[in-house]
Formats: sequence, structure tokens, C-alpha cells
Amino acid sequence: MSRRASRESAATLSALACLLAVTAAAPAEASKADRPAQKKQHESLLDAVPKSKVLRVCTTGDYRPFTYKDPKDGSYSGIDIDMAQDLAKSLDAKARFVDTTWANLTKDLAAGKCEIGVGGVSITLPRAHQVYFSEPTREDGKTPIVRCADKDKYQTLKDIDQAGTTVVVNPGGTNEQFARANIKQATIKVHPDNTTIFDEIVAGRADVMMTDASETLYQAKLHPELCSVHPDKPFTFAEKAYATPRGDRDFQQYVTQFVHLATHDGTYAKYEAEWMS
Repeated sequence: MSRRASRESAATLSALACLLAVTAAAPAEASKADRPAQKKQHESLLDAVPKSKVLRVCTTGDYRPFTYKDPKDGSYSGIDIDMAQDLAKSLDAKARFVDTTWANLTKDLAAGKCEIGVGGVSITLPRAHQVYFSEPTREDGKTPIVRCADKDKYQTLKDIDQAGTTVVVNPGGTNEQFARANIKQATIKVHPDNTTIFDEIVAGRADVMMTDASETLYQAKLHPELCSVHPDKPFTFAEKAYATPRGDRDFQQYVTQFVHLATHDGTYAKYEAEWMS
């Protein structure tokens, strides 16, 4: 073989080797390209809220003593409003309250319209599908509130669930759910405004409302004509807490720690006493 032929043969072998190397590497590169991109880690609200200086708080504004929106000036007040303002301050932010309804509260939170939901929110399993919950702020349960003259008449669910009795409910929350699950003979009347619903009982347009014992005690103070029925022994067991976005465990744990401290150092009890006195 001539020297020139030898050089050509060597060049051919070298080119073939390069081609084989590229061919061998191609599947690996394709495999790498086919891999699903890793999800970018979202910043926790524990870091984002201090940067934005705003904590958006979803609340219904219709559930005293926990949350109330003054129709005259739009200001908010209540036990959980005070707590939300303290939480915002702890994050070097200010609370900005976002209107919602009981039917939409957890949906609005899950949709990113706010960072936390407060205002006497009961922990339920359907809600826990959409959001995380903090450590409970208090225990509660459904119990009747009636005209004081009828206090002995409506002691049990059987007493209440009679033809001729009208049970009034606010739409979209656990009160309506409880009434529809347990009332089959009595009439269920939906009243859209939870701030005036107790006037329906005072005026005789309804006989009973079953709501959380804490609310019945508060409303009985506002309406001397009304009495809470066995609030120390409600029909159900429930706990109230603050709702946070599902998936943000860091923020949920921070809110839980905030609640734990506030319910053990007297802060929550102080706010509650201010409203219940």
C-alpha cells in the first residue's frame, strides 16, 4: 500500500470512528431532551409576603364576632381581623382584606386571590381538599338559637325537625350543610344576609337557626329576645382555624406557630373577651 493510500485509509477510519461516536451519543442526548422539565420551585409566601409588604386576607365580613365589614365605611373588625393584622405585622406587612363568600372562600384562596382565609372558618374535609389549615384557634359546634320563649321547645334535632317549624340558614357554608343533612320535615328558609339573619327569628319569620355555639352566644348578647340553646353541648364537634394555600408547607407551619403562640400567651383570649363582653 502506498503512503498516500495509507493516509486515506487512516482518514476514513477516523471519520468512521467519529460517526460511530456521534451515533452512540445521539440516543443519550435525545433521552435527555425527552425528560420532563423539573418544576420550578415556587417561592413560599413566608418569603414573598415580607417582600410585597402586603398580606391579602380573604374574609366574608358577615360572621361576628370573628369578622364583620361595616356597611357604612367598609372597615373590618372582629377577633380574626385583629389576629390577621397581627399576623401581617409579624411578617413586616399590612393586612389587605378581600371580600369573599362562604361558598367561595376556599376557592378564592386556592385561586390565588389572597394568601390566607380567616373569619370563623370551620375545618372540614371538603375544604381540606382545597387548602391547608393552621392549628385550630378554638373548638365549636352547631347548636340552636331561638326566641327565649321557645328555648325549652327546641332542645333536640327531633324537636326542631317538625312540620310547622322554620329553620333559617345562610347560604353556602356549614350551617346550610348541617341543616340540609338533618332537617327533613321542618321548612328550611335561606336568608342571603348573614348580618341580618337573626332579625328573622326576632320578627317571627323563622323559629330556629343552627350555627356555631360561639356565634349563638354573641348574637344572644346583641338580641336580648334570643337565647342560645345548650351551647356547652352542641350537636356537633368542630374546630375553627385559618386557611392557607395548599402546597405551601412553610407558610402553613408559620401560621400554625403564630396561632399556637397567640392561643397560649393570652392574645387570642384578649381579642375574644373584647368582643364577648
